[in-house]
Amino acid sequence: MTITDETIDYVGILAKLELSDEEKEQAKQDMSNMLEYVSKLNELDTDSVEPMSHAFPVSNVFREDVVTNGDDRDNLLANAPEQKDGCYKVPKTFD
Repeated sequence: MTITDETIDYVGILAKLELSDEEKEQAKQDMSNMLEYVSKLNELDTDSVEPMSHAFPVSNVFREDVVTNGDDRDNLLANAPEQKDGCYKVPKTFD
C-alpha cells in the first residue's frame, strides 16, 4: 500500500495538525516504513500459535466479598443528633 498526499492530509485533519510540505514528506516516509514493517510481520507463520489476550497468565486477585459488619442500624443511629423512620434526619439543603 502506498501512502498518498491525500492520506497524509486526511491524517493531518484527524490529528488536527498543520504540516508543512517537508513534514508531509517525512510523515509519508514514516508511514510507509510502518506499513512495510507490518507487512513483514504478516509473513510469519502463526498457524500453531494459540491466540491470547495477554502475554502473561492473568488471574483474578480479588478476594470474595463477604459482609462482616451486618445490619447494625441501631448502633449507627445511636449517635445521630436526629433520626426519623430509622434514618438520619438532616436539614433541607434546597427548597
